[in-house]
Amino acid sequence: MARLSREFYLGDTVEIAQALLGKYLVRWLDGEMLAGRITETEAYVGRCDKACHAYNYRRTPRTSTLFAPPGTAYVYLIYGIYHCLNFVTEPEGEPAAVLLRSVEVVSGLEAACRLRYGKGWASLTPAQRRNLTNGPGKVCKALDLTTAQNRLDLTGDTLFLCDSLADIGLAEPPHEPERLCTGPRIGVDYAEEAKDFPWRFWLEKEQ
Repeated sequence: MARLSREFYLGDTVEIAQALLGKYLVRWLDGEMLAGRITETEAYVGRCDKACHAYNYRRTPRTSTLFAPPGTAYVYLIYGIYHCLNFVTEPEGEPAAVLLRSVEVVSGLEAACRLRYGKGWASLTPAQRRNLTNGPGKVCKALDLTTAQNRLDLTGDTLFLCDSLADIGLAEPPHEPERLCTGPRIGVDYAEEAKDFPWRFWLEKEQ
């Protein structure tokens, strides 16, 4: 199956965060393919960004993954409850990554629903369907991603990204017209001037 190469993750993190919108995250789990179309991301750049875990090149056991080669998965736990998946970017030694905030599930929907809510799609309320994978912790729960996947190679076979559904043998459905939106990141009010960086990107249906 075709997938994004390591070179894709080597460039500017803010540009990569935008380029990832509309691409697909694929997770193989117990022989089943779960996949989601990426609809929201955030960029974090350690050399200048006080919202980044590795701001000013701060290296700890947790942040060491941010210094790994581009195309590495950085998965961490927040509030002792939720996991967040990031894609390490830029050359090895430059701590930077893109946080995955939201996807639309396109394959393995029943499995994702059961992982997230413990029941199938038909049993979900309208609110549960809307909120299935519209947040970083929700995505990780629906795809069974935990710190066990931290440092996973995103060019491997277990977890990877690709340009289109055709790359994973699925038909591409028609998409409604969308526009790229940008704004400040969420939950980084502590980050002084960096809290206002317009480094959150998302796709919005055109009216």
